[in-house]
Amino acid sequence: MRAVIQRVSHASVTIKGIVKSSIGAGFLVLLGICEEDTTEDVDWLVRKIIGLRVFDDENHVMNLPIADINGEILIISQFTLFASYKKGNRPSWLKAAKHEISVPLYKAFCTKLSDALGKPVGTGEFGADMKVELLNDGPVTICMDTKNKE
Repeated sequence: MRAVIQRVSHASVTIKGIVKSSIGAGFLVLLGICEEDTTEDVDWLVRKIIGLRVFDDENHVMNLPIADINGEILIISQFTLFASYKKGNRPSWLKAAKHEISVPLYKAFCTKLSDALGKPVGTGEFGADMKVELLNDGPVTICMDTKNKE
């Protein structure tokens, strides 16, 4: 799994002109799933995101995890995170998982992240044409890959 985690002041996702989900301060997570991913990848990524200390403490130092600021999370499926761009200029997405693998793992990720956060997370719609708006706070943007844990 690959995730791009952005600390945001607010974010939303719109599908066919209707806002599906919106959040205040917290994380916008763009999530890509590949064929080799398993529930172990889900568990590892959830732990890392929940424990990520990038919110300001009373001394304006990035030292707090999302739960300490009562933050929210919006998760957007993003198969293009597995783009292969080595040959030519048109990316290939052969490494991205097919629906039979990616949909159950995406749902498991959303459920487990919601449970770990202690409240519902916002989501897009898997496979939909989504319009995502955000105000990146910092900016703080962190990329994680469960195949590169070291």
